[in-house]
Amino acid sequence: MNKILTLLSAERMREYYAAGFWRDETIYGSVSAHARRAPGSPAIREARRRVGYGDLVAAADCLAAELAQHGVEEGQRVCVWLPSRIEAVVALLACSRNGYICCPSLHRDHTVGEICELIARTRAAAFIGQAGYGADSDRRNIFAELGGVTTLRKVYRLEPPDRESALLTAAATAPTGGGQKQDPNQIVYLAFTSGTAGTPKGVMHSDNTLLANARTMAADWRIGENSVVYSLSPLSHNLGFGAMVMALSSGGELVLHDLAKGASLVDRVVEAGATFLVGVPTHASDLLQELRTRGLKSLGRLQGFRISGAAASQELVAGLLEHGVVPQSGYGMTESCSHQYTLPSDDARHIVETSGRACAGYEIRIFRRDDRNAEAAVGEVGEIGGRGASLMLGYFDDQQATEESFNAGGWFMTGDLGRLDSDGYLTITGRKKDVIMRGGHNIYPGRIEAMAMRHAAVERAAAVPVRDGRLGEKVCLAVVYRSGAKIAGEALLAHLDAAGLSRYDMPEYILELTEIPVTPSGKLRKRDIVDQIERGELTPAPIRWQAKRQAQS
Repeated sequence: MNKILTLLSAERMREYYAAGFWRDETIYGSVSAHARRAPGSPAIREARRRVGYGDLVAAADCLAAELAQHGVEEGQRVCVWLPSRIEAVVALLACSRNGYICCPSLHRDHTVGEICELIARTRAAAFIGQAGYGADSDRRNIFAELGGVTTLRKVYRLEPPDRESALLTAAATAPTGGGQKQDPNQIVYLAFTSGTAGTPKGVMHSDNTLLANARTMAADWRIGENSVVYSLSPLSHNLGFGAMVMALSSGGELVLHDLAKGASLVDRVVEAGATFLVGVPTHASDLLQELRTRGLKSLGRLQGFRISGAAASQELVAGLLEHGVVPQSGYGMTESCSHQYTLPSDDARHIVETSGRACAGYEIRIFRRDDRNAEAAVGEVGEIGGRGASLMLGYFDDQQATEESFNAGGWFMTGDLGRLDSDGYLTITGRKKDVIMRGGHNIYPGRIEAMAMRHAAVERAAAVPVRDGRLGEKVCLAVVYRSGAKIAGEALLAHLDAAGLSRYDMPEYILELTEIPVTPSGKLRKRDIVDQIERGELTPAPIRWQAKRQAQS
């Protein structure tokens, strides 16, 4: 039974079932089918551990049974705060099996306070976390702060994965049971994304919306039982999560990126036998740099590389092609999955200049910037709208946000700007959303600005992007101080830390200004600051946050 209000409709179900994009199969059902056919076939690989399909499903059965025994009911949320490790996959499969909703988008750069807020907001019934993980784990202990959460019925504290894991070893002795979910249209995945103010929105997906995109991309890029998909993106991020669903639903092996600092990525890719990589331009740049430094011409079995989060440069695409790797440029969102991408047959120009075409089961249109209900002409820049089998089923507990995300014709409005050519190739031209993208990590300026403004010395603040050759963008905090109240940049960063800003969102440049221009309506004209920086008229000062480590409570 679906207990949560969603956008699911009988009309939508008929359309996608008739076209074959939706099927009567859950993610757990797909993976367990592979386990029955080839239980010893490798499913997931870490640096120190490797598990086959049979053992993976057995661990998921064990976890599902234990959660049921502790009173977790169908439709309730299971929050997962883990790095990329096997147990994160076990959690998803257990949720898909029993009808729970998995909430894995609790990231490394979240603070304990932010995680507690998300647990409270989802009214989570279970929590799975790793000791010492998170942006402020040196100062706060998430497990010490969960005692007062009345909704939690079971908490799992995991040690780092180089030690024995209870979620895996208990599978051999724990009883199985509990009713197996048969409806692939129930919510299984609740991913938190943020708006321009940094307020998290919970994106709801079913087994079917996730599998629709996974199956289509796998078919387009020939990913199957002999494939090895290496996700450089964390499983907590939608890009890595999608790679996981695609690899396991295809019967292939998923390699998790848990490489030690300083270790060779090239060696890991070759040793793992990776055939397809998933990551952001920074990953591709680092990989190409190592190949060139070592004078290597190929990357073992590697054939394809999905590059998302930002556009791949011409140099990057050409470099990968020279080494026998076909880049996949694409565009997608947590709300719609990875629905837009180039194909192996596309030429280098389309890979560099576009984000490809919409995959089977999804369609996009461009709407005028001044009227989201009026379609733009071919080649005209406008807001990107989309609809299809991989589109979310709405925002969790947020009817207003759900309604406002669609135009009158039922198209999901992305907030991104782009244009379509006559062949259907999409070119992204900008973002309506106020977001800074650092190495594939989204940083929301509004939150930084609000925290900075809480300092008594700050009269006005604007967080803007500064171009970076490797990471794409870094955060520059432009500030106007009150008369006679100037403070050192380090003191301002300490204030942001005390206010709860993650160290992964910390500004890396400070720019002191006498004024920040505003529009007639009072909005900051941040584009003016960015343009002045790029013209060399303003020079931000580099700064680095170094937290004083304190004993963990």
